[in-house]
Amino acid sequence: MNRNLYDLLGLVAAICFIMALKGLSSPKSARRGNIIGAIGATLGTVLVFWAPGSSHKHLSLILGAIAFGVLVGVPAARRIQMTQMPQLVALFNGVGGGAAALVSTVEYLKLGNGATTAEILATVFTVVVGCISFSGSIITFLKLQELMTTRPVVFPGGRFVIAATLAGVVGTAGWVINSGGTSPLLIMGGLSLAFGVLFVLPVGGADVPIVISLLNAFTGLTVAASGYVLQATLLIVAGTLVGASGTILTRLMAAAMGRSLFGTLFGAFTAKPQESSGAAEVRPVKSGSADDVAILLNYAQRVVIVPGFGLAVAQAQHTVRELADLLSGKGIDVAYGIHPVAGRMPGHMNVLLAEAKVPYDIVMEMDEINADFPNTDAVLVVGANDIVNPSAQDDPNSPIAGMPVLEVWKAKTVVVFKRSMATGYAGVDNPLFFKENTRMLFGDAKKSVDDILAHIPA
Repeated sequence: MNRNLYDLLGLVAAICFIMALKGLSSPKSARRGNIIGAIGATLGTVLVFWAPGSSHKHLSLILGAIAFGVLVGVPAARRIQMTQMPQLVALFNGVGGGAAALVSTVEYLKLGNGATTAEILATVFTVVVGCISFSGSIITFLKLQELMTTRPVVFPGGRFVIAATLAGVVGTAGWVINSGGTSPLLIMGGLSLAFGVLFVLPVGGADVPIVISLLNAFTGLTVAASGYVLQATLLIVAGTLVGASGTILTRLMAAAMGRSLFGTLFGAFTAKPQESSGAAEVRPVKSGSADDVAILLNYAQRVVIVPGFGLAVAQAQHTVRELADLLSGKGIDVAYGIHPVAGRMPGHMNVLLAEAKVPYDIVMEMDEINADFPNTDAVLVVGANDIVNPSAQDDPNSPIAGMPVLEVWKAKTVVVFKRSMATGYAGVDNPLFFKENTRMLFGDAKKSVDDILAHIPA
């Protein structure tokens, strides 16, 4: 392929990536942005086969790898539940970081003594950060999938172990830069994998989405660095975009949760493991029936629905929309209150509600809905827990202290839809359940909403 045409098509692919990021900034345009990004990625992949000066002696291996990826990726993406989407993102992100590290390692070994200082530095950066991203993302996947505890994993001397591991990574990196060779590179990679695990283990469940975003930024930077090693401009552009957007998102998420990024990542090393107080097992709560809630809603003038991860698990988004439509048809003012990190990742609830065709103009962010709660007759908390926990404001010793929350308890009545009195993802009890104006409606969220619909007169 002519070099000018190749560069022009590469520019088109880069523009697609930029437009994709712009589209993903809003639920209204997210689908279009995703399609544009896929087109750009496809174009970039196809261009590899026509790169000027490229050799096709490994064409069968490349096509085999692509076929394997398609056979694994397409069924996984199609079958994955909406509730498991964050886990899939974490897993794919880790694979990206690991792939960048492997590619840079192979290219470094191929260059041998002919590698320049800049290429060696780029390789060291890619391997270190890529391995951290890979192993750290695996731990976030295990936490999100609840294959391991979602609470901070803290052990005696943990901060000294992580400091020693980090020192080992830096030391072996210097060894690779000064002496080269395969053994130092492999040792550096192994220590980086260990550091990635230690880096994520002490992060509590509620803060895992922040870490996913940070690791996503790490992966982007590794892709950009590997692009330098491979002299692939498109990889540099794509990796830089991912790294920059991931960094911005990480900062925004940390601010939305009232956290400092440093405190989120390293604060748990100086803390003791949190244990549930067990208060939820002995304190009395007021529970109600679907009929009670139907009567309450029938006489309300203003209703706010607060969706959480439990709504996604129960696949109740469509039924909740039917309830909202019915209430709106009776002249009741209905809105949705969305916390920035409701669900397991930013935008999780927005996507879920968009899937149910909930109008965007009644979906309100936390900052604007909090001012409305004192004037709200009823709040329906559907499967949410930590994001409506008053302890974030009232208890300075709480693990979620300082986290901005939806102040639902300021409404006249709060109805909490839950399967049980179990704690939320952060592993702490919720005083909201015991407040005077709170009613608990136990059971599957979808069935509970169906029962309410059956008791509300048309």
